Amino acid sequence: MRPTHYFKVAAGAIALLALQPMGSFSAPAARAKHREAVMERALPPLEEPPMAPEDILKQVRQKIKYVFVIYQENRSFDSYFGTFPGAEGIYSHRSSPGFTQFLTDTRGHKMKIQPFRIGPKQFAADTDDVDHSHAGIIAKMDIQSGQARMDRFAQAQEDIQTEKEKGGKTPSLKAMQFGELTMAYEDCDTVPLLWAYAHKFVLFDHIFQLMAGPSTPGNLSIIGAQTGVTQWALHPDQAYKGNADTAPGVPVLNDNDPFWGSQLDTTPADKRMPVKSSQGHSSAALNLTYATLPLTLLGGSLGQVAQSDWDPAGDLKDVKDDVSFISRLNSPVVTFGWYEEGYDKESTDADDAVDADGTHASYVTHHNGPQYFGYISNNPKMRSQLHGLDDFLAAIKTNTLTASGGVFYLKGGYRNQLKLVSTDPDPKVRMRFVGDDDHPGYSDSQISEAMVAEAINQIAVSRYWPESAIIITWDDSEGDYDHVPPPLRVKGPDGSFISDGPRVPLIFISPYARTRYVAHAVGNHASVVKFIDAVFSLPPLALLPDEYLGRKLGEREFGQSGLGPQDALTPDVTDLLGAFSPSRLMGNSSPLPPSYAMVPERLIRRLPQATGYGCKGVGIIPIAPPAGIKNKPPLGFNPRPNESSK
Repeated sequence: MRPTHYFKVAAGAIALLALQPMGSFSAPAARAKHREAVMERALPPLEEPPMAPEDILKQVRQKIKYVFVIYQENRSFDSYFGTFPGAEGIYSHRSSPGFTQFLTDTRGHKMKIQPFRIGPKQFAADTDDVDHSHAGIIAKMDIQSGQARMDRFAQAQEDIQTEKEKGGKTPSLKAMQFGELTMAYEDCDTVPLLWAYAHKFVLFDHIFQLMAGPSTPGNLSIIGAQTGVTQWALHPDQAYKGNADTAPGVPVLNDNDPFWGSQLDTTPADKRMPVKSSQGHSSAALNLTYATLPLTLLGGSLGQVAQSDWDPAGDLKDVKDDVSFISRLNSPVVTFGWYEEGYDKESTDADDAVDADGTHASYVTHHNGPQYFGYISNNPKMRSQLHGLDDFLAAIKTNTLTASGGVFYLKGGYRNQLKLVSTDPDPKVRMRFVGDDDHPGYSDSQISEAMVAEAINQIAVSRYWPESAIIITWDDSEGDYDHVPPPLRVKGPDGSFISDGPRVPLIFISPYARTRYVAHAVGNHASVVKFIDAVFSLPPLALLPDEYLGRKLGEREFGQSGLGPQDALTPDVTDLLGAFSPSRLMGNSSPLPPSYAMVPERLIRRLPQATGYGCKGVGIIPIAPPAGIKNKPPLGFNPRPNESSK
């Protein structure tokens, strides 16, 4: 599909909006400007000259040295951007099977439900967590004859809750409200800062979660472009057995904590990885042994670094040839950093909140993708790349990231660095919704977008902005409604489809980005890996010797051609390079200045619910429902069924 421009502007008008060259924007000047800033309006799109893909890539490699991935949790595209102008959204295909769904009321009668808006009146920033297990998402997608109908989000959620409560009898009010919640959507009155970024830069509207499952698979996919399909092919005995939602095995489809740091890990206490011990998962994942970005980014130094592994026989068995291949390329090292709230001592922790056994107050252990890999957790040099979120903010403010560039992932957690409090007057809600990683059930979406904005502001005023690309995306779709059927690429050991899942949002920000642009290119979490491969000239994970062998074994053993990392060889996985403006890359137009990416502190430190900042402030009008379509919440709707329903 071709990208959508909101409108075209004559070259003369563009000239009037010409921006000051990047070189004149020092960090102090940007900070001074920001102190008095009113949020800048979105610039019109440029009339872009034709530019061959190879020329775009050449320019990108010259100009981009820093890639920042702000990786949030659990939002479907339709739930956040389903009414964003120019995007394929909720009202694009009202004839699709999923637009009108069914629920069972508390008397056992069938009722219809369509997508509906929630906003400030419902305190939509704080919603309960719906089922997003592998089985749950597959049930909601309703796959028939090899096609996902996307029409059972409400009923499947209600059934899951009813089974949990009553063993399958007539649903309770709580179960019905959970079913309704899957069909609710927010807009720029709830998350105006995210909509502002999407409005001013690039919004991708066809990025799918790579695996149909919960958070952990997404956090693995974002660095590995898979969750262990090649490990399954190489070791069929390691396949998950029984319930993929609870059983350890590969490919990973559940939220079991990483083996490293778990109750099964016998590593001495002073060398163990951190865990949040109160999470209470009953089992741990297997040691993951397939290749990921932390290996390819080490370039020519990988062989030497790998020698520091405490258990090379167990950790490196499936990447021996990969390590040799990567080392022989003798590419320069690209710094990797995973910065996650609570991994180490944070400003939000009490003095005694962190210990070697893992009482990390804000840490969501199963969100730390790199920790699942023994070749990272068992290697002092590799694990030194893992940090707390405070460490990133400190490094950005002091300009101490590696001068040669790097790849840096940012994740929030159960608490928030800005010490913000939900604006819902209910004290129970204020106590529970304090997280900043956007995960329903414990994170407030306005606190979460404030974390994103604070990070982007710090990047913008740093020396890294002129050479940066920032990606904001989410690890899974939460089990909330999305109307676009994903590509069905791969089946798991039990024969169920495991890839892809529903859409997630992706926003792309850079001094060289297009403006007011919706990109329709198809991709998934592997697109982030593919983008990093392209920018830093890395060998694709899919073409590494051991991963390619796994792919071929999968073809022979399981009759599937797609069992491998999806950063190469897999069709319809964009590399995101279409987000760049050819005009800005070629120097025909000036790069975007730091101030264009920045959000005034007053809009970060006070949440939109308190200030009234929303769609009008952003300067955008969401797509309204067509005539005859209502989008008001159902009578008695409750965004937090766990709080008051029985």
